[in-house]
Amino acid sequence: MKLADLREQVCALHAELPGSGLVAWTSGNVSARDPESGLVVVKPSGVKYRDLTPRSMVVVDAFGHVVKGKLNPSSDTLSHCRIYRDMPGVNGIVHTHSPYATAWAAVGREIPCVLTAMADEFGGPIPCGGFAPIGSEEIGAEVVRVLEGHRSPAVILQNHGVFTVGKTTEAAVKAAVMTEDVARTVFLARQLGEPLPLEPEMINRLHRRYTTEYGQLEDLR
Repeated sequence: MKLADLREQVCALHAELPGSGLVAWTSGNVSARDPESGLVVVKPSGVKYRDLTPRSMVVVDAFGHVVKGKLNPSSDTLSHCRIYRDMPGVNGIVHTHSPYATAWAAVGREIPCVLTAMADEFGGPIPCGGFAPIGSEEIGAEVVRVLEGHRSPAVILQNHGVFTVGKTTEAAVKAAVMTEDVARTVFLARQLGEPLPLEPEMINRLHRRYTTEYGQLEDLR
């Protein structure tokens, strides 16, 4: 894909974050990797979502060095790049501080798989990783550590927020939206009592059906 097209796509997908209530002010970011060149398009740091344009998207190399763009890239860029380098099947990453999912992160707890929607999309619980400081590759390394061997496209990081990955950027955005949706529902369920877990066999069955039968052939999951 041409970089101009990728910048336009990433800019457009950023609008999904505030539109879905996943971010506040300038927090959060979306990035995409061009599989052919290995270059990464990411949100500029500290720019309001309403002010984002395709030209304001920053292009960096696999180690976060700016290749194209006049603005500073997101403070999470090095972590995005670390994830891309270590997870070659990932071409899209989203980071949010969505309120319900981040509430689980604040107490350092995974979101248990008690909903068919979770089994479908995540194939089990949404794991919680440890704390890592912002600004270096450490967050990315923790995301990779937690997601290795895990079917979930999402992870919540202790005291921080949500990171989701996907084969495409749109898939990563979808995972971020679904993470907040199930985080809210499970939180509300806990106010009524102890949620009933799904059996592992049923989780596997639901996830297999969702990933092999649900939707259309051109689905971007």
